[in-house]
Amino acid sequence: MYKLGIDLGGTNIVAGVVDEKYRIIATASKKTNLPRPAEEIVDDLVATAYEAIKNAEITIDDIDGFGVGCPGSIEHETGNVPYSNNLEFYDLPLGQMLFEKTGKKFYVENDANAAAYGEYIAGAGKGTKNFIAITLGTGVGGGIIIDGKIYSGSNGAGGELGHTVIQMGGQACTCGRFGCWETYASATALVRQTKQAMMRYKSSRMWEICDGDINNAGGRTAFKAKRLGDRVGAMVVDEYIRYIAVGVANVLDIFQPDVICIGGGISKEGEYLTDPINEYVEGENYARHMKTKTVIKTADLGNDAGIIGAAYLCNLYEK
Repeated sequence: MYKLGIDLGGTNIVAGVVDEKYRIIATASKKTNLPRPAEEIVDDLVATAYEAIKNAEITIDDIDGFGVGCPGSIEHETGNVPYSNNLEFYDLPLGQMLFEKTGKKFYVENDANAAAYGEYIAGAGKGTKNFIAITLGTGVGGGIIIDGKIYSGSNGAGGELGHTVIQMGGQACTCGRFGCWETYASATALVRQTKQAMMRYKSSRMWEICDGDINNAGGRTAFKAKRLGDRVGAMVVDEYIRYIAVGVANVLDIFQPDVICIGGGISKEGEYLTDPINEYVEGENYARHMKTKTVIKTADLGNDAGIIGAAYLCNLYEK
């Protein structure tokens, strides 16, 4: 039998059929196209799921587990989404809506938690006991695994690491706070920081990388410029990595897990990203004098983590 997982993000909806060895055998995707009504988004979740099933050349009856990772606070017992700031969901009965449209029970979990669980069972966290996955995407997602179980607090809103404040009175966040880690360390924030630097320094090679169009600036533009010896690109990258490292150090001092992994498109920079983070955290880590230390590394599964984790939520929550 197979399982189906859906990763609902601020940019894309991706569904995948997963086999018993955690391999994704078929996928389908659609743009999330925000902002728009929740009902339309749910319709596209269902359509994307059926398309993935079709691409896998199986039927829905060949699947015995269904799950979706959704941004925001989640009541996984009911499948309700009390609040999702990026999707503008308020008290959305997502699990019930999916059941009514498919006749199948979907387990619903926070998208970062689902990605963390995917990495835990099949990726960077495999073999650990306590594990944290941080995803740098539209926002900053945090997934916490303690003793093999997802920690989400007493109300499903726990683990929102991206909404811890690293700069008091700083940038406004969509959650209503100011100075959230997300507003400085997300991929969205990096693109903003890159464009601001490009506007200030017209001689930067980032303009060359973007073919003279600032709208072509992406999450890895500054990294590419730094590799070319561009001082402005280096400035953007170094400042951005410090923002990531400040938040990672906070997470590490609170939890001291076996492993912290960093995912999202920026994680493709590999050691170019993690080496300076480790250097910063080594000096800030409260447990720096202890023999056992947290390992900080990039995620193994990339964008597949959320799909795999969502698909196997039934293993955690099925009664």
